[in-house]
Formats: sequence, C-alpha cells, structure tokens
Amino acid sequence: MANKDVRLQLFSGNNFTNRRILFRHGGVAIRDLGAFRFDNLLSSLRLRNASTTDSVTLVLFSRIKFQGSIRVFRGSQTVSNLGSFNNLTSSLILVGRNLTNSQIQQIQRTGIPPRDILAIRQ
Repeated sequence: MANKDVRLQLFSGNNFTNRRILFRHGGVAIRDLGAFRFDNLLSSLRLRNASTTDSVTLVLFSRIKFQGSIRVFRGSQTVSNLGSFNNLTSSLILVGRNLTNSQIQQIQRTGIPPRDILAIRQ
C-alpha cells in the first residue's frame, strides 16, 4: 500500500527551521497535535510520497478532532510558509493517496479518519 512510502516533515518555524517532527513510514491521523506539544506551532512542511509523488494528501485542521478550518495539500511539495494558516494547526490527516473534497468533508462531519492509517489520540 502507498501509505508506507509517505514522508512528512513538520517545522515550527518558517523556512524549515526550529523544532521538527518527522513521519517516515505511512499515513497518520493526529487528533490533537498537543500529543506532540506541537499544537498551533506548524509554520512550514515538506510532504512527499516516495513511490508515487502525486499520490499523497495532507489535511490540516485548525481545531482538534479534525474540526475547524482546513488547508489541503495534494501531491509532493515543500511549503516554506503556511501564510494565513501559520501557527493554526491543531490536528491533521496524512494519507498516501488523493482524498476527495467529499471524503475530507465526511472526516470533518464524523471525526473519523480513514481506516488504513495510524490514529494518534492524546
């Protein structure tokens, strides 16, 4: 499954600086970034799928439990500054495929992440 090839680096500073959290193996759903002491600290990121560069989705949520405003990234990319979403992320979902807008809306409605990924709760 493509989730094993997903890579994500989160940084607390712009331009990939300050504190870093690295996910190297698979998709993940983090209900509350407070579990990593990273709530409302995300400022820049690097996202990729090592095997299929266009098959990866990262959804950032402004509130815990996949609620609030969202910012969606599809495909491998580097983001040196989250702009208006800087320091607003409280939960996230990362998968090694492209989630549709309706799938993301369903996650927001139900608070339930996709089944084939690691779910981290605080």
